Amino acid sequence: MENNDDDKTTYLVVVNHEEQYSIWPDYKDLPAGWRSVGKQGSKDVCLAHIKEVWTDMRPLSLRRAMEAAPERG
Repeated sequence: MENNDDDKTTYLVVVNHEEQYSIWPDYKDLPAGWRSVGKQGSKDVCLAHIKEVWTDMRPLSLRRAMEAAPERG
């Protein structure tokens, strides 16, 4: 298991168009399709934030499709 105690990198919490979250080193340009949500800090801080806010892991397109589909019963 990797020891992250020496990781002094500041990370950004980022999200894509499907509302999927990740972290990204703040010194790198964001990859296409991702934007910062305004939260930054250590890896642990950022991952804790994601755990708190990303409560539905389904991509946005799937959530919308499921909402539009007629209920079966």
